[in-house]
Amino acid sequence: MKILVVAGEASGDMHGARLIHEIKSTAPDTEFYAVGGEQIRSEGAFILFDCHRLAVVGIIEILAHLHVIMGCFRLLKNFLRVHKPDLVILIDYPDFNLRLAKIAKKMGIRVIYYISPQIWAWRRNRLKYISRWVDKMLVIFPFEVPFYSKAGMNVEFVGHPLLDSISPKISQESFKVKFGLGKGERLIALMPGSRKGEVLRILPVMLEGAKRLTENRQGSWRFILILAPTIDQSIIAPLVKKYTHVLSINIIQGYTYEALKASELAFVASGTATLETAIIGTPMLILYKLSWSTYFIAKKMIRVPAIGLVNLVAREKLFPELIQGEATGEKLAEEAERVLEDPESRRRMIQGMARVRQELGQAGAARRAADAVIRFLNESQELKGSPTSPLNQT
Repeated sequence: MKILVVAGEASGDMHGARLIHEIKSTAPDTEFYAVGGEQIRSEGAFILFDCHRLAVVGIIEILAHLHVIMGCFRLLKNFLRVHKPDLVILIDYPDFNLRLAKIAKKMGIRVIYYISPQIWAWRRNRLKYISRWVDKMLVIFPFEVPFYSKAGMNVEFVGHPLLDSISPKISQESFKVKFGLGKGERLIALMPGSRKGEVLRILPVMLEGAKRLTENRQGSWRFILILAPTIDQSIIAPLVKKYTHVLSINIIQGYTYEALKASELAFVASGTATLETAIIGTPMLILYKLSWSTYFIAKKMIRVPAIGLVNLVAREKLFPELIQGEATGEKLAEEAERVLEDPESRRRMIQGMARVRQELGQAGAARRAADAVIRFLNESQELKGSPTSPLNQT
């Protein structure tokens, strides 16, 4: 069996790698080809295109990288035509992946979408296209099931894959020793995102907010800047350097969950990181900034009452959201002081995070997703009249 997996960014690389690992544990002879990164490569997949070259956000930014994106699309279209894989598994990255789903369906290739595009938040008109081009949806939020079921789609809730990946590598004591964190210091985590553009827009706000908070409050504060593996330290070095004379900052890569666990508050860019923070159990403030042109268009299309994924899962605004014009250092410092000084506000956040963790299901999402993929392939073989499925022979 040949399967093409398309993951357009770092988080998709992680989730795709786990899914491939689980499928291979049942069907070891399956051949995988992918758009992905090092994690998918480490599972034995042949990388057709490096996903980090596709990781851009915003209309203007996408236009600037259009030649790279279209080059990847042409490569995959040719791959589908020449190699005819038995299945295409698409992971998030909707603008690109939905167009590829259409091409695959026209060629008679089956399509599974793992980690749904967030069309329930905006651009709901895409649902009619997804129902035509995607054979099965594997969703990670329970509220997505009725959304797709109403469109007559084959949909299955498998739980959130973050529940499998969030596990500290070392103890809190070892973490603090490793990075020279003193016992009396109060720690605040900064998570500015995983894409270069968003980091360059959001990190300055976080640093300014940290500076104002330090100036306004007594105590020994240290800020832990959690850098995604997709961001080179040289990119953020000039920004951080402006604040090193007034802030104690540790730059950390590879110990995200230890850093969050050690912190009493986190400044978090809107996205999957808000769910990671909630699973760890650290109160947070959510920020996001787009280019103004992208924001102007997006604002007219968004159909949900909150931006942060954690607030959407909780079905209430548990955590303050500072979006676009409200994302300023002054506003961030004000909100941080309120959370740090108000025990009741902190208690509500902690209770809400416990509810969010329950909503995300149980650990084992990748295993359940792999089982669903294998069942789908076996059922498809039976419908074709094949007496035995290749997956049943392994």
